[in-house]
Amino acid sequence: MMIESKRGYPSISRQCELLGVSRSGHYRRICAQPSLRRRESERVKAKIDRIYTECPFFGSRQITLELRSQSEVISRKRVQRLMREMGLQAICPKPNTSKPHPEHKIYPYLLRNVAIERVDQVWSTDITYIPMSEGHVYLCAVMDWKSRYVISWSVSCSMDGPWCRSVLQEALLHGSPEVFNTDQGSQFTSPNFVSELTDRGIKVSMDGRGRALDNVFVERLWRTVKYENVYLKGYENMVQLKQGLKAYFEFYNKRRRHSSLDAKTPAEVYESSKQPEKAA
Repeated sequence: MMIESKRGYPSISRQCELLGVSRSGHYRRICAQPSLRRRESERVKAKIDRIYTECPFFGSRQITLELRSQSEVISRKRVQRLMREMGLQAICPKPNTSKPHPEHKIYPYLLRNVAIERVDQVWSTDITYIPMSEGHVYLCAVMDWKSRYVISWSVSCSMDGPWCRSVLQEALLHGSPEVFNTDQGSQFTSPNFVSELTDRGIKVSMDGRGRALDNVFVERLWRTVKYENVYLKGYENMVQLKQGLKAYFEFYNKRRRHSSLDAKTPAEVYESSKQPEKAA
């Protein structure tokens, strides 16, 4: 017997039965919808991300003042809380998307005053916050310093070690660098991540604490990706974001010319340097 509501529609129990879902699952899905408060927080976080990307040396005080100048009624305490949730701190100088692990070995920074003269001399990786209409995710990429070529990338809802390791493993399918540079985040200092490098004879270099400029090429990449793609597109969800970033990185590697590369694309510099190896 079909149980109907007073309005003549099937009851929630009957609707769930017809759709093959449980009532508890139905209500969990309803509860999982972003609340108005969460949507408001994500809206403000997106503004904070824009300000930070443009002025990474801004702390919570300056970001609060900038938000107020944009007619946001907001306290510094709230800005500090949102920045903590986003993993951001002023660039004296590093976005706090990576936190150190007290038991992991920290390697020295090997690249101070080192001239970058060839492809595969230095690779590096980092993580950045990506805002979306329905929340946020994180982007991780591996880049070759000489050519600016993005070798691998991925997005994830969390910044866990296995995810970062998978991005590294994908990059290593294309070759290996002499030196691999990261920050001191626990994702990158974990034995599982480091062993992927040391087992191949790759030297490990780690940024000094609070020195985002030690990884300046990836920091510039984040700014480029956000201003040329993420902010312009305003992605609503993960599916759209993945599709959009796939197209953008294809453009960035193969069509976007750099004055620092003598007007060549990253792919032209990266792939041309490997041709003699293939011919040999």
